[in-house]
Amino acid sequence: MHVKEKKSLLWLTVFLGTLAAMAPLSTDMYLPSLPFMPEEFGVGISLIQLTLTMTMAGMAIGQIFAGPISDMKGRRLPLIVGMGIFALSSLVCVFAKSITLFLVFRFIQGLAGAAGIVIARAIARDICEGPQLTKFFSMLMLVNGLAPILAPVIGGQILLFTSWRGIFALLAVIGLLLVGASLLFRETLPSAQRIKGIRSSFKSFGQLLTNKYFLGHCFMQCFVFAAFFAYISGSSFVFQNIYEVSAQTYSGIFGGIGICIALAGALPARLAGRVSDVSMLRWSLVQGFVGSLLIFGAFYFKAPLPLVILALIVTISMISIMGAASFSLAMQTQGKNAGSASALIGFFSMISGGIMAPLVGIAGSNTAMPMALIMVLGEAGALVFFYLMIMPYHRQQALRRMQHSRA
Repeated sequence: MHVKEKKSLLWLTVFLGTLAAMAPLSTDMYLPSLPFMPEEFGVGISLIQLTLTMTMAGMAIGQIFAGPISDMKGRRLPLIVGMGIFALSSLVCVFAKSITLFLVFRFIQGLAGAAGIVIARAIARDICEGPQLTKFFSMLMLVNGLAPILAPVIGGQILLFTSWRGIFALLAVIGLLLVGASLLFRETLPSAQRIKGIRSSFKSFGQLLTNKYFLGHCFMQCFVFAAFFAYISGSSFVFQNIYEVSAQTYSGIFGGIGICIALAGALPARLAGRVSDVSMLRWSLVQGFVGSLLIFGAFYFKAPLPLVILALIVTISMISIMGAASFSLAMQTQGKNAGSASALIGFFSMISGGIMAPLVGIAGSNTAMPMALIMVLGEAGALVFFYLMIMPYHRQQALRRMQHSRA
C-alpha cells in the first residue's frame, strides 16, 4: 500500500469513526453533569434521564430515514445536512431555559446525529466485504471507542470551569468540524448503484424484516444495547450518589472502562480470517451475560467500588466485539441496500436504549438494582435470540460445507 493510500485510509477511518461515535459524543460527554441538572430545571431524576431517551429515540428514528436517503442521494449530501442540523440543535441546547425546550432539541440533535452513525456503516459496506469488512469495522469501533473514553473526561473537566451548557457548546463545535470534513469527503456510492426512489428502499425494510437471520441480529443487538444504555444512563448516579465519588473521578472511571471497550474492539481486527465472526459473537455474548450476573451480585451484596468496576469491565467491554462481528455477519448480503440494513440495525439498538434510560432511575438515585436487573435481562435476551435465530443458520451452513467436502 502506497503512503498516499495509507494516509487516505487513516483519514477515512478517523472520519468514519468519529461519525459512528455520534451516540457516545451526544450522551457520554454530559453524563457527569446529570446529577446537577434536576435542581437547575426543577424536575425529578427520571425526567432528566429522559433527555437521554429523547436523543436515542431521535437517533433510532433518524436512522430509519437517513439510511434510505443515503441509498438514494449518496453518502456525502445527507452527511453535510445532518451534521449541520446537529451543530445548530446543540447550540439551541446551550441556551435552553426550560426542560421542554431542552427535550425537543435533544430529540432533534439525535435525529440529525443519526445520519453520521448509519452512513458511516454504509460507507464501510461500500468499500469492504467479508473479512475485510470485519477488520475495517473493527478499526472504526477502535476509533469509536475513544469517544466513551474522552467524552466524559472532557465533560468532567468542563464542569470545573462552567456548567453543562459549556458541554453542548463543544458539541456544536464538533458538529461544525464534521460539516467541514463531510465537504472534503469523496462519494463512495456511484450514481449507477443508487436506488431510484425512496419507496423502493422502504420496501426493502419489509424484505429485511422477513429475513429471520437478519432480524435475529436486530433483536440480539436490541437486547445488548438495552443493557449497555442501562449502564450509560445509570452509572453517573451509581458512582456519584451511591459510591460518593466526584464528577471528575466518575469521568475517570467511565473513561477507564471506555479504554477496555477500545482494547476489546481491536480483537476482531486481529482475529478476522482466523476466527469466525460467529465464534467471536458467541463468545462476546456469553461473557457479557456472565459479567451482568457479576454486576447484579456486586450491587446486591454492596461490594466495594473496585469489584463493581471489574464486573462492569467484564460486561461492557464486550459491546465492541459484539458490534463488529454482528454487523459484519448481518451486512454480508446487503449490497446496494446497505444504508437501509444499517438503519434497521441502528434503530433496534437505539430504541431499546431510549426505553431503558428512564427505567434505571425509577426507584430513585440511591439504588443500583434497577440498572443491574436491566443489564441481566438484556444480556440474557441477546443470548436467547442468538441461539434461536442466528446460530441455526450457521449450523446449516457448516453442515452444507461438510456434505460438499464429502461429495
